[in-house]
Amino acid sequence: MPDRPAPQRELFAGRPDWEEDDVRQGTVATVVLPEGVDKPLDYLVPPELVAQVEPGRRVQVPLGRGNRRRLAYCVAVRTGELPQQPLKQVADVEDDNHTARSRAADDVSVEASSSASTAVSPLSARASTARRPTASQQAVLTAAASPTPLDELLAKSGTNRGVVKRLLQAGLLAEQGAVEREPSPEPAGPLLETPDLPTLSGDQHQALTAILDPLRAGRHETVVLFGVTGSGKTEVYLRAVAETLTHGKQAIVLVPEISLTPQTCERFRSRFGRVAVLHSHLTPAERHAHWREIAAGRVSVIVGARSAIFAPAPRLGLIVIDEEHENSFKQATAPRYHARDVAEWIARREQVPLVLGSATPALETFARCLTGDWRMCRMPDRVGGSQLPAVLTVDLRDRKARAKGAISPRLAAGIEWATKAGGQVMLLLNRRGFATHVQCRACGHAIHCPQCDLGLTLHQPGSRGICHGCGLVTRLPANCPECGVGDLVHRGTGTQRLEEQVRAQFRGLRVARMDTDTMRSRGSHERTLAAFRDHEIDLLVGTQMIAKGLDFPNVMLVGVINADAALHLADFRASERTCQLVTQVAGRSGRGPRGGRVVVQTSTPEHPAIRAAAAHDYEAFIRSELPIREALLYPPYGSVVRLVVRSLDDQAAADWAKHLVERLRKAAEGASAVRILGPAPAPITRIRDRFRWHLQVHGPDGDRLRELVSRATASIKTPDKVAWIIDVDPVEML
Repeated sequence: MPDRPAPQRELFAGRPDWEEDDVRQGTVATVVLPEGVDKPLDYLVPPELVAQVEPGRRVQVPLGRGNRRRLAYCVAVRTGELPQQPLKQVADVEDDNHTARSRAADDVSVEASSSASTAVSPLSARASTARRPTASQQAVLTAAASPTPLDELLAKSGTNRGVVKRLLQAGLLAEQGAVEREPSPEPAGPLLETPDLPTLSGDQHQALTAILDPLRAGRHETVVLFGVTGSGKTEVYLRAVAETLTHGKQAIVLVPEISLTPQTCERFRSRFGRVAVLHSHLTPAERHAHWREIAAGRVSVIVGARSAIFAPAPRLGLIVIDEEHENSFKQATAPRYHARDVAEWIARREQVPLVLGSATPALETFARCLTGDWRMCRMPDRVGGSQLPAVLTVDLRDRKARAKGAISPRLAAGIEWATKAGGQVMLLLNRRGFATHVQCRACGHAIHCPQCDLGLTLHQPGSRGICHGCGLVTRLPANCPECGVGDLVHRGTGTQRLEEQVRAQFRGLRVARMDTDTMRSRGSHERTLAAFRDHEIDLLVGTQMIAKGLDFPNVMLVGVINADAALHLADFRASERTCQLVTQVAGRSGRGPRGGRVVVQTSTPEHPAIRAAAAHDYEAFIRSELPIREALLYPPYGSVVRLVVRSLDDQAAADWAKHLVERLRKAAEGASAVRILGPAPAPITRIRDRFRWHLQVHGPDGDRLRELVSRATASIKTPDKVAWIIDVDPVEML
């Protein structure tokens, strides 16, 4: 048998080099996940999705050994050589260019499942046969016979979200999400000289011109409206937004509190029709519906709290931040961004105007106007001829000024005067609860939270002790845990006790309270403020949420129960915040034709913050505070980076804080202008059983300071017992 010929040698032993090079080329998306993974991840983008995946869009990616799909945010896309290790592929794109045909928040619909008529569905047969639907549940099922917006469903059935949630869990309802509908035509912005609109004052016209000049020129400029309460800043915002819409652009309007969102939305809806709303009280489905409408460009006005600055507006033309001085614009948890800084970056990148409005601008904002970086427009007078209210300061050190309760005789007389004249009253006390602490009369021991270095606040009903640091709720003991004597007394006054005192002292008045405890349910802000506006409430007791931006012309008296509540905290911004709060709440009075008064109760009437607020002269406080900040190199004359270390072990926290200081000092060698303070126990030393130590790094240059801290903490291995954070330009120092 002849030998078989040797097989012909292949031209290439393996794949061609150019084929290997082609395989190693591709598109990679870098994504971040909302939770569970604290670092960016890379995924290969398949060819069919390359045109859709871009920074800012949400994508579906496989994660973990089980490749469970997770929602992620694309932050970067690059095309080129792929890494040697294989990458998982992006599974799908959540957001695309065709996100349309859903309305805003009221398009989140719930419909009865196909078996709702028999109260049984395949997924919930056992659950449904165990018990018939309650009357409330049956009312929901009846109202949901056809796809119905959630808010409409609740109104029809007269129930709450808890009932709907239980029906969803039982499988008797199905959440349809955003209902796809043909979009209604976007209403055009009104002309600036519509006869129905109020006539602008000279200051308003000047401020509007300062905004419209860069808007029409397509360039960025930051304009600060420094206007007293009632000077018409909101009308300027409305006119600027109207002009933005005539150019086919979108506008983002930020407010500091959810309590302000209903009033702001009402004013913007009355002027422009459809308005998207973004805040933390929305359900995920509602937020998603708004997000899609904004991204599709069918909603031109976006109103919301801090996170609304990230709204995906494709045709952004204007950003407005109302009450820009408020601390709530700084995110307290990671990522610790400040909405004002993010807004400036976005506005500069998009070449659009940024408008910051406040009667009490932050010192950082004021300083940038003084240097010429930002443009300030002063609005020193109220519109419509109304005058700023007269302010009476009550010195609580004077025995004649005191009373048994929290209301001084002069404040009581003011309440009588205002209510007899048919006016309304607002009382500010920035302490919620019934009593601020519970103390033993025999030995002086105060009842503290077992997990925190904070006294328990008494809340009624039920004599509950609640820690305002960790949220622990416990029943207060009958006897003192220190000496055993049953002589515990309730010290201090919170909003609950103040409300009780007002009801007892002024019988016949209709009284309501606005604080975190009473505003937990959905829609509670809107209902309370609507009742107050309709004069169904005579006297409103509240915390700082009633001090900001609310406009009620019938308020004739505002009382500040304790202006010193936050004045002496271990925070360099304590004076600034006190002046801002008192000034802001005083501005709620006297907006109507009958005028108004303000009574400020304080133990330090001579303090510059109190004196400036009482005189409606915020610039006087600025002049007294800026030299102090400059001498100490505090903002706005320097930057601060605060590092906070937490641990169950006090010594471990102290040791790690000391280690951080050593690294920082080594990195700062030769930088004479940098100052490192600490480590030291934080003002609130323990929260949730974690001991807290902190340190501060000060310097005149914020960029260099951040670079120094980044260099000093790079590649650092944290002990298992310790957790720590870096807070750049902190707004809270406790």
